[in-house]
Amino acid sequence: HLSCREQPIFSTRAHVFQIDPATKRNWIPASKHALTVSYFYDATRNVYRIISVGGTKAIINSTITPNMTFTKTSQKFGQWADSRANTVYGLGFASEQHLSQFAEKFQEVKEAARLAREKSQDKTELTNPALNITSHQVLPSPIISSNGPGEDKLFRSQSADVEITTEKERLKKMLSEGSVSEVQWEAEFFSLQDNNNKLVAALHEANANVDQWKKQLAAYQEETETLRQRVAELESQGAQDSSSENNKEELSQTLEELELLIKAKDEEIQMLKSQKCGRWEAEGEREETLQKLQELEARNAELERRLHLAEQTLAETLAEREKIQNEVTKVAEIMDVKIFELSEIRQGLAKLVES
Repeated sequence: HLSCREQPIFSTRAHVFQIDPATKRNWIPASKHALTVSYFYDATRNVYRIISVGGTKAIINSTITPNMTFTKTSQKFGQWADSRANTVYGLGFASEQHLSQFAEKFQEVKEAARLAREKSQDKTELTNPALNITSHQVLPSPIISSNGPGEDKLFRSQSADVEITTEKERLKKMLSEGSVSEVQWEAEFFSLQDNNNKLVAALHEANANVDQWKKQLAAYQEETETLRQRVAELESQGAQDSSSENNKEELSQTLEELELLIKAKDEEIQMLKSQKCGRWEAEGEREETLQKLQELEARNAELERRLHLAEQTLAETLAEREKIQNEVTKVAEIMDVKIFELSEIRQGLAKLVES
């Protein structure tokens, strides 16, 4: 439980281990993944703690005292003994730099705890006259003077020191018996396990992306094939347009010939009309001339009709050709875009295969 009076002063990520209470030799991992390990300072009680929470329970809740020691047992693993919790904590870090930072902060907090204890003891001596008196006198034996209040405190303090010293020796022995290589192996194993899980997740995601890219590539290839067929059709129509171009030239030449013929016939009609106003030598010649004039007028009308149809056919041919050219240009632009997207997909697949 973290109170609002405690503030974090340093945090890092590490794999947390505790010594096996049965064998006192093997490490037991506290979680499958790395946890956040933080230094907290309680300003009200003036104490420092190392805390790590996994889920809803505290994995580490260790109050730092001046007699604690943080030991680096490998480049990425360190440990310290907590006599109050009656255990040894081990931390496996991702790098040597993280371990060094944690060790430096441990030393700083340990020194701050020592100064806080000395300051607290000095304050207690100044406010307790009985302690000042006993500090200047020869202290009696705790067994003989166990009835007095001051001597009773002294006896309990010495017993606690003996108990702490015994506990320290026991913990040191427990630390010396621990297998350093086994600790290193377990820390490296959990680190590799984390990396393996990340790589498996990335591989699954990459495979899903590859399947999606393959489907998209197949769709693009099918669409590209359709566009190629359309371009082939348009090119064949373009070839037909070239033949229609020849037809257009022939029609233009025919139109020119018809215009010249019409002009010649108009001149002939004008000449016949002028001759009509003159005197006719014979009635038969007059009727023949009139009939010839009617034939010429009918032929002139037919030529004008053919000229109009030829002009209309030419206009329709030009409009159809312009429409086909616009469609060819549009399809060519779509093919350029699809070909560019296909090249990007192939480059992405190539990079993925290389990785």
